[in-house]
Amino acid sequence: MNYFDQKNSYIWAFVRPLCNNAMKKTVLSSLVLVFLLGMTQKSFAQCFLNSATGEYETVLGEPCVNTIITAVPFLRIVPDARSAAMGDVGIATSTDANALHFNGSKMVFGEDKGGVAVTYTPWLRALNVNDVYLAYLSGYTKFGDNDNQAAGFSLRYFSLGDIAFTDENGMPLGNGRPNEFELNGSYARLLGDKLSAGLGAKFIYSNLAAGQEVGGEQISAGTAFAADISMTYKSGEIDMNNGSSNLTVGLALTNLGSKITYTNSINKDFIPANIGLGAAWDLDLDEFNRLTVALDINKLMAPTPDPGAEDLDADGVPDYKQVSTFSGIFGSFGDAQGGISEELRELMYSFGIEYWYDKQFAVRTGYFYEHSTKGNRKYFTVGLGLKYNVFGLNISYLVPTTNQRNPLDNTLRFSMLFDFSAFRSDADL
Repeated sequence: MNYFDQKNSYIWAFVRPLCNNAMKKTVLSSLVLVFLLGMTQKSFAQCFLNSATGEYETVLGEPCVNTIITAVPFLRIVPDARSAAMGDVGIATSTDANALHFNGSKMVFGEDKGGVAVTYTPWLRALNVNDVYLAYLSGYTKFGDNDNQAAGFSLRYFSLGDIAFTDENGMPLGNGRPNEFELNGSYARLLGDKLSAGLGAKFIYSNLAAGQEVGGEQISAGTAFAADISMTYKSGEIDMNNGSSNLTVGLALTNLGSKITYTNSINKDFIPANIGLGAAWDLDLDEFNRLTVALDINKLMAPTPDPGAEDLDADGVPDYKQVSTFSGIFGSFGDAQGGISEELRELMYSFGIEYWYDKQFAVRTGYFYEHSTKGNRKYFTVGLGLKYNVFGLNISYLVPTTNQRNPLDNTLRFSMLFDFSAFRSDADL
């Protein structure tokens, strides 16, 4: 059994061969129940322990695929088309209404008084599935002396469409509409002219198959609470011979929260806690031309699966899944069975470039890289941006560079933004 990359999609690898919508819905329902049973863990039948190195390897001597799996992976889906067009960067890029997903502390560095954004992302559009999607609404506003504080709010909603649930024998179990959402409130404050800090709180709700029964256990909706902590440093404007530039660096710890479960089982799952470090260099070539180059490095702070599935207390749940939330977060930097080399493979890289002409027209491109043993997502991205007065529109498109398909293949994503430029404070005029 190949590894089921839940970070890309709950269902993509399994529904890809199907050709009719009814069959897709049946597989969707079955996989939701499989997920609840905790069967999305990797089968290591094709991997062997190398006694010489102490690592699990394939028959070819290569490292085993060992992707980190968490519940509610929709929290890590980049929600806006601008960042999606730049290889999913966003920790240190200039502030807009979508800042909360990446780095809430950026809000106080926004050029405008505030803003609102809405994004709709079709999911699995390449399979002609029309009712699976991600919707995102976010906004922020600055306030206080010289706008040194900011508050933001976002709502993320992920729908898995209408599903006819079936058991393992294909017998109908009823219909449902699985969905998940996240409510996020954030606060940011300047700590000086160049430094800011942010704190966010969020509520997470995941209803995959409430009311169904699996393995003799009643399924209910899962809930969790989490926090975001972030900081941003923005250098002053640096004069150049023919223009100016500035450097922004951001650090964000997101989704630091409780485990989640859908039954009364002791087998609880980690949510996708993440640490991200980003940098963006803004170069104003002249009055009309601006270029931004950005890089983000991310790492999930959740336990690396144990290939041996060690279960010292013999309760049927691997020990690595039963560590506490904080032990899982702090231990995630040194728990990989392959040591430091495997820890480094867990890093995800996003690189993006953005060019603005006259602050009205933007061209963007980027690249996302994830190691082949940790998810194997690799893709180029492209996109455009338009801004007229206080309104903005962003478009992005994803181009995969491996044989592994992506839920966003052949999909255009759109974001609409509205900036509160008309309400700028006197200090900004």
